[in-house]
Amino acid sequence: MTIALLVFIALLLLQVPIAFVLGISSIAYLLGIANFGLLESAPQRLYSGLENYSLLAIPLFMFAGELMNASGITRRLIHFAKVFVGHYRGGLAYVNVLGNMFLASIIGSASAQTAIMSRVMVPEMEQNGFSREFSAATTASAALLGPIIPPSMLFIIYGVGSGVSIGKMFLAGIIPGIILAAAFICLIAYMGYRHQFPKSEKLSRKEVIATFIRVIPALLVPLLIIGGILSGVFTATESAAIACGIALVIGIFVYRELSIKDIPKVLIGTAASTATVTLLMAMANLFGWVLAFEQVPQFLVQWMGSITESPWTFLLLVNLFLLLIGVIMDELAVMIILLPIFMPLINHFGIDPIHFGVVLCINTVIGLLTPPVGAGLFIASAVANVKMELLIKSIWPFIAAAVVVLMLLTYIPSLTLWIPEMFGTLQ
Repeated sequence: MTIALLVFIALLLLQVPIAFVLGISSIAYLLGIANFGLLESAPQRLYSGLENYSLLAIPLFMFAGELMNASGITRRLIHFAKVFVGHYRGGLAYVNVLGNMFLASIIGSASAQTAIMSRVMVPEMEQNGFSREFSAATTASAALLGPIIPPSMLFIIYGVGSGVSIGKMFLAGIIPGIILAAAFICLIAYMGYRHQFPKSEKLSRKEVIATFIRVIPALLVPLLIIGGILSGVFTATESAAIACGIALVIGIFVYRELSIKDIPKVLIGTAASTATVTLLMAMANLFGWVLAFEQVPQFLVQWMGSITESPWTFLLLVNLFLLLIGVIMDELAVMIILLPIFMPLINHFGIDPIHFGVVLCINTVIGLLTPPVGAGLFIASAVANVKMELLIKSIWPFIAAAVVVLMLLTYIPSLTLWIPEMFGTLQ
């Protein structure tokens, strides 16, 4: 195991993609112990890590997100937010948060939202009097809503790995997502009146109504996803397929910005994004298999049990550990690698797996903003053309707000469990 650990650390320091780090480290371990029977079973483990019907939701939701971007639905949702809150002081910063909330109900990926919104919102905010670094910090922070507000790729992966209902995980993310968005809005309001942020003109009632009517078809997609899951008409995986169909119809026949010739490009983008995730999941399954063979989860259960018997203390230790590990690893890697280790622990401490799933997801996405390796920082810095040191300085208040929300959700489980408990029979 020592050789595999050294290989793991060396590859991380060399900035090798995390999927290859996991795979190479696992093979190094199997070669090190000279267990060729396990080595022959490795390809089967790679396949079995992806052999789950619920994982079909990942490429389907990615396809729906690509279709909605190509259809102009994303642009209309952002404009809709601007009409309603753009005229307040610091209005475009509010628009940034609300726009990310709308995108979160479509895309479900913080990295993708950071890239999209940095291209759209940062130049517009700078043109209206905001500093470029504050605009990029707001964008990267608000993108954290992507993996929390349903549909969420992280929730799908957690549901598959833990055996928890993905539909219930989606519902559990609604209130935490709203609370996190509200925390960012309150922070922007405080900074807006302190620094006298700019505001835009208020539109007439006629223009507001016209904008709302134009955006109704775009709002149908997230509403039908959540409504269908709540009513039990379809599962979370089926809702992803339905979202694709609705996005196609709206893009081609309603907004008429999507044509048949655009579909191949959309499919290629979806395939590339899906391949990245599925390769990581396959390699992580092999890595988790190695950890299980070495009985690492059982060791950690005994170790944590010797430190404390309090579930609240355990959750505090988990939060501190995840905030630190998030500095060097992205959210998908943290989720996939650590989930097999955490499941025995939460069973030992009697923690609700849905509540823990939300806490775990929020923890991992906060890591996207923490230097020096936060992926969200690099994406926002590159796309918005902002110096990293200026971006880090501007983003700390948002990180602090996110950590406060994390602690609130950690120690008030009802905030995450209230809606799922209302729909106890949901699959």
